[in-house]
Amino acid sequence: MATTTHVRTAETALTTAETAFVLLTCEPAPLVFDARPIPGLPDATMPLDELRTLLLFQRYDSDTTDELWRQLAHHAREWGPAWVVGAIGVALPALTHLAAKISRGRARHADDVDSEVLAGFLHALRTADLAPPRLWLRLCWAAWRSGMAVVKADDGEELPLDLPSGSRSPRMPYGHPDLLLGRAAAAGLISADAAELISATRFGDALIEHLAAAQGVTASALRMRRRRAERVVAAAVVRGDLSGPIRSPGHRETATAG
Repeated sequence: MATTTHVRTAETALTTAETAFVLLTCEPAPLVFDARPIPGLPDATMPLDELRTLLLFQRYDSDTTDELWRQLAHHAREWGPAWVVGAIGVALPALTHLAAKISRGRARHADDVDSEVLAGFLHALRTADLAPPRLWLRLCWAAWRSGMAVVKADDGEELPLDLPSGSRSPRMPYGHPDLLLGRAAAAGLISADAAELISATRFGDALIEHLAAAQGVTASALRMRRRRAERVVAAAVVRGDLSGPIRSPGHRETATAG
């Protein structure tokens, strides 16, 4: 889960969470995580800030990452508020990176995006099914969707001040790629899994090799699934199928991928 950290200068929900995490992990009594039961991690206990640094600079396979986040989510659910802050703190580099990508070019929404990314992650941390694989990806996907809801809602909330009078066709592709993927899945053109695959690997930080390992398939097979789904979406954009009201699946022969 190595991720570049983006520095936020203003105080937002994410920077506030970082401040709480720093206080939680400072001497003389930092919150300590027992990594010994998790295969692939050091056979030791370590403060949570050391765990976060380790995850930033080392790559671990999906089994190790899943088991780590099962433990952190369990602690957050069962061991009290300190572990909620601790788990969020471990995830903050990735959450900050996701929020920065979503709010790029939309500076006035940065605070709201930060809040929603954090809220989406926290909700998933408390409610997600911990048994299935790809837990870390599912937590990040929940954060991404929550943050994207802010900018999607803004897409049509007001007209630009310099909009000329008269009618004109909307500019394709009629919204953010993540919105197009959602519309394509809702129309039955591609599966929800295919939409998630494209979004996570094209617009998120997921590596297709990691997803392939988690699903027990080869990376080349997963790339082929993604390519087929992308071609279906591209063709639908060209036809204009994703620019109007979504028609029910079956209005034409559809192709699903994934």
